Amino acid sequence: MLSVRERHFIDTRRIGHLATADSRAIPHVVPACFSLAGGMLYIAIDQKPKRNRGKSLKRLSKITDNPRVAVVFDHYDEDWQRLGWVMLHGRAEILTEGIEHDRAQSLMRSRYRQLAAMQIEQLPVIAIHIERVASWGDLGS
Repeated sequence: MLSVRERHFIDTRRIGHLATADSRAIPHVVPACFSLAGGMLYIAIDQKPKRNRGKSLKRLSKITDNPRVAVVFDHYDEDWQRLGWVMLHGRAEILTEGIEHDRAQSLMRSRYRQLAAMQIEQLPVIAIHIERVASWGDLGS
């Protein structure tokens, strides 16, 4: 589904911007670390220092309400000839255990060394089934 250029562009980004909306279509956008494997994009939930105990993250509650999501990866440059972005649309699910959950966390740990020091094994993973891709601009940046 992703072209070679789109895949390379995403692979060279460190964060994407996850857009969710609840059942009333109220949007919420957050930066997110990610891992891409085949037709799936994974976003691990890490240990949040400001997290309210017992309260779910807004991105997780919105996915529970409405699993339709989008993720944007972009590049900005003062030379506007070099601007570019890739947007993935898909259906998200929250993984709390199992082989895919563990594999996704392993992928995330290999991509982000900061996760190695965190106890994330019991935390959920957002798994996005990529259904549609859009891109624009200079994807060689």
